Amino acid sequence: MSEKPLTISVAAKKAGIGVETIRYYQRIGLVKEPEKPVSGYRIYSDDFVSRLRFIHRAKELGFSLSEIATLLSLGDGNCSQTQELASLKLRLIKDKLKDLQSIAQTLENLIQCCEDNENHRNCPIISAITKNH
Repeated sequence: MSEKPLTISVAAKKAGIGVETIRYYQRIGLVKEPEKPVSGYRIYSDDFVSRLRFIHRAKELGFSLSEIATLLSLGDGNCSQTQELASLKLRLIKDKLKDLQSIAQTLENLIQCCEDNENHRNCPIISAITKNH
């Protein structure tokens, strides 16, 4: 049994993304749309699916589509610039983690204040959110 031709829907399924996502990537120039034959469907290559998988994985690692475009333009031969971009992304992620840990600690404290609020009036969480800084 032969393998299905790589139409957009088959390519999307193989890459684990939606067809509309592929169309969006085509509109913004992350991937190229193959020529459409006079009769029939566009056929996508295995390299196209690999590029989609790269984009999907890079997004999972926190890269924006703009940063992914840069990574794709750098290709495999420019490790120092790629490392610089990844290092910057890591610093930003670590900063976000610190912020999130601070937010989590604040919420834990506020929840504890609610648990300690025996009269159940003047909710400490609402009061804290309402306060002007």
